[in-house]
Amino acid sequence: MGKPMRIREGDSVVVISGKDRGKTGRVLRAEPKRRRVYVEGLNIVKRHQRPRSVKDTQRADAGGIIEKEGPIDVSNVMLLDPSNKPTRIGVRVGDDRKRVRYAKRSGNAIE
Repeated sequence: MGKPMRIREGDSVVVISGKDRGKTGRVLRAEPKRRRVYVEGLNIVKRHQRPRSVKDTQRADAGGIIEKEGPIDVSNVMLLDPSNKPTRIGVRVGDDRKRVRYAKRSGNAIE
C-alpha cells in the first residue's frame, strides 16, 4: 500500500506540472486508490456521449461532445496556503489528540 493522500475534496490546489501548470482550482473529487484528483476547470477532456432517455423520469440526457475534468496525478498538484502560495502538507497530533493537517510553509493548521 502506498502513501496516504493528503489532498482532499474541497482543497484549493495549484498545478505544478503538465499542460495546466500554474493554474489553480478546487478539488472536486479525489481517488486515493488511483492517486488521482479532479480539479475544477482543469485538464479538460472531451467525451463523445450518446443521447439516452431514462424510462422512470421521462428525461433525456443530452448527447454530443461533452467537456469535463480529467484526472490529475496527486504528485502534480500542491495545496494552496491561505496566503495563496503552494505548500507541502504535514500531519501532526493536535491538542485534542486528533490528527491535524498543517501547511509546512507557514505552520498553520488546514481547515
